[in-house]
Amino acid sequence: MLFEVRTYRLKPGALNEVIKRFGEAYEHRKKYSELAAFFFTEIGPLNEITHIWPYESLAHRAEVRIQAAENPNWPPDIGEFQYQMQSEIFVPFPFTPEFKPGKWGPVFEWRSYSMTPGAMGGTINRWGTAIDKRTELSPVLMAMHTDLGPLNKFVHIWPYESLEHRREVRGKAQAEKIWPPPGGAGSLVTQDNKIVFAAPFSPIQ
Repeated sequence: MLFEVRTYRLKPGALNEVIKRFGEAYEHRKKYSELAAFFFTEIGPLNEITHIWPYESLAHRAEVRIQAAENPNWPPDIGEFQYQMQSEIFVPFPFTPEFKPGKWGPVFEWRSYSMTPGAMGGTINRWGTAIDKRTELSPVLMAMHTDLGPLNKFVHIWPYESLEHRREVRGKAQAEKIWPPPGGAGSLVTQDNKIVFAAPFSPIQ
């Protein structure tokens, strides 16, 4: 399984119209393959949407995209609102769920880290030994690393009931030394985070 993560930056004031048009077009697109999730940023880079598409393989992705392109209702008519587009291919960490639909949030923290070359394997191992204790406090929605796009990058997404719930969980995890896994700070190059919400048509809420 792999995930294509497409991130679009929009012109100010366009977000609501883009979500509306995308949702209408998605009704025609989902018969070829369904979304994993569709998020928009609330805190962080504003006027940004992120849609995540699961595929069995790159060949499956190519096949689906050819089929969808033949539908006159796809892609959504949002080009006038976009000024930047990015596509990345991610592979999930072996111990994380694969974007199971349902009510997880409504608040999602999206954390994106870049690592020194060769460090990803050690990161996955450290996470594997610590993730069970961490998810006793709150679940992880996904942890995944790039296969195509900026290399040595991984993203982890954490759902919370509220920003206060996030603060409480993170405080407890740090105080009890449950999280983050020890030994990884030296391999980090950059860290970014943002708070995102799900669009009404997103399978994950």
